[in-house]
Amino acid sequence: MRFARWQMATLVVAMLAPSSALALQLGDPDSLLSIDVHAFASQGFILTTSNNYLANDTTHGSFQFSELGLNFTKDLTDRLRLGLQLFAEDIGPTGSYNATLDWFYVDYRWKDWLGLRVGRVKIPFGLYNEVNDIDSARLPVLLPQSIYPLENTHYLLAQTGGELYGYLRLGAAGALDYHAYAGTIFIDTSTLLSSTSAFDLGSFNVPYLAGGRLMWETPVEGLRVGGSGQALRLDVTLVEGGTSTAIQVPVVLWVASAEYSAHDVLLAAEYSRWYVTDNSSNQALSPDRPQVTSERAYGMAAYRENKWLQTGAYFSMLFPDVTERAGPAGRQNDLAATVRFDINPFWLVKVEGHYMFGTAGLVSSLNDNLPLSSLQERWGVLLLKTTAYF
Repeated sequence: MRFARWQMATLVVAMLAPSSALALQLGDPDSLLSIDVHAFASQGFILTTSNNYLANDTTHGSFQFSELGLNFTKDLTDRLRLGLQLFAEDIGPTGSYNATLDWFYVDYRWKDWLGLRVGRVKIPFGLYNEVNDIDSARLPVLLPQSIYPLENTHYLLAQTGGELYGYLRLGAAGALDYHAYAGTIFIDTSTLLSSTSAFDLGSFNVPYLAGGRLMWETPVEGLRVGGSGQALRLDVTLVEGGTSTAIQVPVVLWVASAEYSAHDVLLAAEYSRWYVTDNSSNQALSPDRPQVTSERAYGMAAYRENKWLQTGAYFSMLFPDVTERAGPAGRQNDLAATVRFDINPFWLVKVEGHYMFGTAGLVSSLNDNLPLSSLQERWGVLLLKTTAYF
């Protein structure tokens, strides 16, 4: 598996709440054996004017955009809750409908202001990381890819460890919603998309991860602001010509968030920087500069016209390396618009268009292993997606 230097910087930090639909309940609600069940199935279509995106041969149209999920939750007491989700997908070359445990947890909520969750728990990062795998819980087909890349569902959707959380009311000043977590991430290297580079990937481990999110729900109805931070370390073995190089890569990422959601209107904006450092003596990540800093931001607006129609748009910016902004591979500006039709409470259809300027975020291996700088700089994406859920 081969990958470029800037893609390593994106990959290592490419790291997301169940559906709001009614659950199917198995068993008597008063029985210890009763279980709430949710499920969803999605099928999408991707068409690009040039450059293959997310899947192979999207310039001719691809149906390789499918997701399946089945989750179970159980309230053992008023304070103790269990849950897990099975997830399978076929998205580009990384999916083959192999079912995995997307998340699982034991949750004890002692008070509103203090709870503990352990297991493989979703990572609270930014406004929407926790719904990156739940199509029915959001308007866009693709959340802004600068901060919520689709590959997050492989890497930083969830971490295995523990999380403290709580909701602290402040009276007339609003409320604070906080999360603090620590653990590790188990990564299936077969899900990592390849690119052109002098290096092959030998091993990929995350010995630790820690972070948190603090959101202030202001006295203004629907307005919340806050920030998220996360630190982790990657232990990576790179292979070149039969020679292995072991490196340790500390990663720090943060995002500042603001959202207004009230009266059928949603306005959101986030700004983020991700820092990837190569501490190895030979600087395998970047021979001339051991740290790569990426800059990411977006602004989004949405409106619910009625119970079956929502529309929205966003503008997203990604600079994988803030010192190399020039050229097609140095940026990805993404102007997107979405229309969502809720056919009934269990079935939705989305249509989404993207105008892209820049090739950052694309993968060379999906584009005949061509350098990203040689791909078409201005290109478009059409996404169609339907989801059934309960």
